[in-house]
Amino acid sequence: MKLTGAQILMEVLKEEGVDSIFGFPGGATIDIHDSLEKTDIRHYLVRHEQGAVHAADGYARVTGKVGVCLVTSGPGATNAVTGVATAYMDSIPLVIISGQVPTHLIGNDAFQEVDIVGITRPCTKHNYLVPSVEELPRILKEAFHIARSGRPGPVLVDIPKNVQQATTGFKPRQRVNLKSYSPTYKPNAKQLRKVVDLIKSARRPVIFAGGGVILSKGARELTRLAHTTQIPVTMSLMGLGAFPGSDPLSLGMIGMHGTYRANMSTAECDLLIGIGVRFDDRVTGKTDCFAAQAEIVHIDIDPTSIRKNVPVSIPVVGDCKSSLEVINAYLAEEDPDALVANRGPWLDQIDEWKQNYKLAYDQQEEIKPQFVVEKLYELTRGKAIITTEVGQNQMWAAQYYHFDRPGHFVTSGGLGTMGFGLPAAIGAQVAFPDALVVDVAGDGSIQMNIQEMATAMQYSLPVKVVILNNCYLGMVRQWQELFYDKRYACTCMDHAPDFVKLAEAFGAVGLRATRPDEVEDVLHRGLETPGPVIMDFRVTREECVYPMVPAGAPITEMLLV
Repeated sequence: MKLTGAQILMEVLKEEGVDSIFGFPGGATIDIHDSLEKTDIRHYLVRHEQGAVHAADGYARVTGKVGVCLVTSGPGATNAVTGVATAYMDSIPLVIISGQVPTHLIGNDAFQEVDIVGITRPCTKHNYLVPSVEELPRILKEAFHIARSGRPGPVLVDIPKNVQQATTGFKPRQRVNLKSYSPTYKPNAKQLRKVVDLIKSARRPVIFAGGGVILSKGARELTRLAHTTQIPVTMSLMGLGAFPGSDPLSLGMIGMHGTYRANMSTAECDLLIGIGVRFDDRVTGKTDCFAAQAEIVHIDIDPTSIRKNVPVSIPVVGDCKSSLEVINAYLAEEDPDALVANRGPWLDQIDEWKQNYKLAYDQQEEIKPQFVVEKLYELTRGKAIITTEVGQNQMWAAQYYHFDRPGHFVTSGGLGTMGFGLPAAIGAQVAFPDALVVDVAGDGSIQMNIQEMATAMQYSLPVKVVILNNCYLGMVRQWQELFYDKRYACTCMDHAPDFVKLAEAFGAVGLRATRPDEVEDVLHRGLETPGPVIMDFRVTREECVYPMVPAGAPITEMLLV
């Protein structure tokens, strides 16, 4: 059976179980879009290519599947780069299909030609320029395999227009054989036995869980480990939801804006078990002082991440879920009472920190942003899928909304991409049409991709946007307040849209609260209203996210409220 390249792409997408694509058409993808129109695969027309990648990203994070987006050549492809880099930093499985000028025009500065393979090489797990229609099936299958396997990540496939139009024989390709690419899933059992021995002897252990636990679908195994051993658990920003935030053993988030108990526990522990984490600078602070009293175990599927930022006593290369299963099996052979016999004093110390250094704010006549997030958590009973923009809104969501399930907190961690939250919410809503999806936003960040409200309206996607509106670029302003003598250079955003009227201009519902006694009613009405809603909360303008660790300081040196 002979098919065109565009038709072959459709066949492979169906083989891979793709049901949704986010994209924006152009001359270099017109053949693909024409073929797509003849399939059952749903295409969601975004209003900007960055939004397409973020939407595919959000879809991937909540489903665990490979997200797919489709963009045209030249500016379409370059508009997508920020989204690609966002997914790369957070290890999110995506396949980005980009159109390209015909092969005979490549290198001639043709109309809308750009070397997107060269541009994205540093921020993709792998990428391809398809040389011929005969190579297309193999490349597409490899792209999906690479994106989802090992440490996941984005893979870009650049398809010239003449390759889309050319024909060749096609038959389904079941297996991918890449001799130079073989991720290590099965951990070394001897190394994990050493981990168990450390757990048995430790008096002050802490588990540090990251996004790798969620990506490996290892949350249940992590919870079992913590409960069996009574080891408290702290999480990175990307790890929130890997362990129930409402569990008594939860320490909350660690790092620059982490809880006092999480940071102090890490500083005082004698064993730190890092699972699916990168130990990045926002977590460790001054690395010389990080977990200085502890033996450090690092479990990760990516060997290049181990010992990259901190010294490690026991490295374990392998899938997080598989590693946790082995550890739990070993622990099942031990006396359960002996495993928890010496935990009392350590848990008492942590409980003392928890009681004496709670997250707190002073609610006065103005709306405090923390109060809005607390009320959101209360009204949704912690069951909403929360996406965020980036900045103070992101940190308050991480601190005051307690995530008990993996895949319910969708945020740009590594790259910190403003404008991520709304398109990511669209992707999450596409994945789960009946779920409550809420984007917690700042007034600065939401304006980066506010055009995607049109996408939400076009496809009747009932995303809710909660704007913590302080008329500032809040996180940068906070640093200026604390470290630059309140010189608010270029961070004031007094001139901004009326978000209620803007919502109405898109055909959505807009609501506003200006006093604390209005917050609950606006949230209730906004969450109950069918369709997309923008809720504008005019919050205290000069509010800081606390605790805060100054950049480069030890994580024990926290600025408190």
